[in-house]
Amino acid sequence: MALVFGGLPEDAIKKVFTEAEVWISPQLLKEYREVPIELSAEGKITPVQFRVLLSGIASFLTNAKVAIPKKRLFLCRDEKDTMVLECFIAADADFLITGDKDLLDIDELMLKTGSSKLKIVTPKSFLDVIK
Repeated sequence: MALVFGGLPEDAIKKVFTEAEVWISPQLLKEYREVPIELSAEGKITPVQFRVLLSGIASFLTNAKVAIPKKRLFLCRDEKDTMVLECFIAADADFLITGDKDLLDIDELMLKTGSSKLKIVTPKSFLDVIK
């Protein structure tokens, strides 16, 4: 969605393209296939936004690496966010960049599972750290 609406989220995505690794899980890939169609069908995005979103997702996933979550987590208030967190822990990622309040509110101490160094940050915080 960041590529459709622009601003700091789009800037963070562009920075990730050039300076970081992108990770995806099979569950997230399925979501990325379904959500644009749902948004379009519900009239939540215009046809132009739909095309931009599909193009952005394709670009985003072109060099993505696949992480297969091995543990089921129960840290998220919103169960739909669980697959995101599981993917990034399985990838042993440094950052999870999101504007999702439920994910941002997860205590870092709860994430200390093994060697995980994951930090959940907003696009602005990510851009501040990566400068």
